[in-house]
Amino acid sequence: MPVIIDGHNLLWAIQGMGDKYEAITDVRLCHIVGRYLKTIGEQGEIVFDGTGPPDKSRFDNIPNLEVFFAGLGTDADTVIESKIRANTAPKRLTVVSSDRRLISAAGTRRAPVVKAEAFWRTLQSRPGRATKIKEPPSKHIGLTESETEQWFKLFGLDQ
Repeated sequence: MPVIIDGHNLLWAIQGMGDKYEAITDVRLCHIVGRYLKTIGEQGEIVFDGTGPPDKSRFDNIPNLEVFFAGLGTDADTVIESKIRANTAPKRLTVVSSDRRLISAAGTRRAPVVKAEAFWRTLQSRPGRATKIKEPPSKHIGLTESETEQWFKLFGLDQ
């Protein structure tokens, strides 16, 4: 399911969640979102207000994510509304924003909406990420001499 993200809306939501996330920049956010989309096997677009930085090379080569800047004379909401209207399968499109205007636009086309805070929590849970299980030290050390003897006895083997 393709995803369209209101970039600054997501950034504001993240920064409002506490000190831990205040230092997240637009570039860092894009890389986090790109990794997430790659993990779930989806493509996405993120749209920011304004023209962005003069050097946009840091937004290049982000897996599974295209980065757009609305430019002068328009805003990200208008660009995202256009993308929602132009989408040929809006029911398969997910819009990420807490902005009422975009929620309404998505609802008109029956595109699912995920609020920015909920999307960020989903990114933090990182589906598909393997949880590391702590292995017992004995696995790498091996069996003790007495344990080895017990196994030989159990299976009726001679040393």
